[in-house]
Amino acid sequence: MNQMLHEDAEKIVSAGIHAVLPDVAVIRALESYDFGTGGVYLVAAGKAAWQMAHAAVSCLDGRIRRGVVITKYGHSGGPLAGIACFEGGHPIPDEGSCRGTRAALALVRDLGAQDTVVFLLSGGGSALLEEPLVPLSELQDITGQLLACGADIVEINTIRKRLSAVKGGRFAQACAPARVLCIVLSDILGDPLDMIASGPACADSSTCRDAERVVKKYGLRLSGEARACLQHETPKHLDNVEARITGSVRELCAAAADAASSLGYEPILLTDQLSCQAREAGVFLADIVRTHRSPSRPLAYLAGGETVVKVIGDGRGGRNQELALAAAAGIAGLDAAVFSVGSDGTDGPTDAAGGYADGDTLAALRAAGLDPFAVLNNNDSYTALKAVGGLLFTGPTGTNVNDVAVALIR
Repeated sequence: MNQMLHEDAEKIVSAGIHAVLPDVAVIRALESYDFGTGGVYLVAAGKAAWQMAHAAVSCLDGRIRRGVVITKYGHSGGPLAGIACFEGGHPIPDEGSCRGTRAALALVRDLGAQDTVVFLLSGGGSALLEEPLVPLSELQDITGQLLACGADIVEINTIRKRLSAVKGGRFAQACAPARVLCIVLSDILGDPLDMIASGPACADSSTCRDAERVVKKYGLRLSGEARACLQHETPKHLDNVEARITGSVRELCAAAADAASSLGYEPILLTDQLSCQAREAGVFLADIVRTHRSPSRPLAYLAGGETVVKVIGDGRGGRNQELALAAAAGIAGLDAAVFSVGSDGTDGPTDAAGGYADGDTLAALRAAGLDPFAVLNNNDSYTALKAVGGLLFTGPTGTNVNDVAVALIR
């Protein structure tokens, strides 16, 4: 392993994630809001829910009467005064998700027009805020089908909205006549409010026809009950919601670029709209490295967004790990590295935030008896990168604004 490049990668990751932590943004959004004389209630859902709720509780200093937080297992930071904290499954909802959501619905059920629901939303909310209109087991199966077939997040959420009592604007309907102040950490490219966490407090721009197209495109297996749900249109107008986006992948990329610059690299932003297969992105970044293999000064190429993995094997890994591993062969022998991380600190069903490969990785894999191409075909990037020290760890970060991938060339 190239120790200098690895250390630079860790510094860039740390600086990027630190810049998109939700505390300051949540406090800024709340300080400028007039709550009037009614009661203030809090609901937070997503992988950054606890961190966002913690900031809100500190800022409002006793104003919140009651609240509910629903976050991913292991992402709760401890008790919050007056707040019931729940943990649930991600990326597939489970009974914990539903239990927390039922508590949130009970909290907002009888509020009046003078009351306000502070609704803190972050990535992962689609799985964590869930009250299914079909049996939970079928919803889990449909979600698994969508994740495995390579559907993008907009396609996935177009289906999930119609199988849920809280998605696609239906949670805001449940809060009415109370006002909803929705503060959002965006994890979807372009920040479409109706797609972030499946838009529980936003009028839905997708249609039943869009959902049918997704079903046909991927050949989804649905029961008659689920197909019937797809025929019921979601709310197209909401008059009790104000939404404020507080963070996005653009800020993550900008912070990573600033960190790279401070380390002596010339940062070049390729895109903040990366959306393709993870291994294709890894190969592309390796191609960039080979094109610019002898720079006059160190270079850092950055790409923000969210890739997808088509699952064809039974290994363990995540999209960021697969991206890094896919780059290993292309940068072999060069004074360069490719790494990618999820800003939430968890990549797929693993404890790693992402993956790292440099010019020494391919030889190290082969010395360990691992064929990177066979590993990729088995979707087992975690095992391979762990064997050569190529996993990047941050632990749960409290934020979630997509991923950033970087190619460093010295």
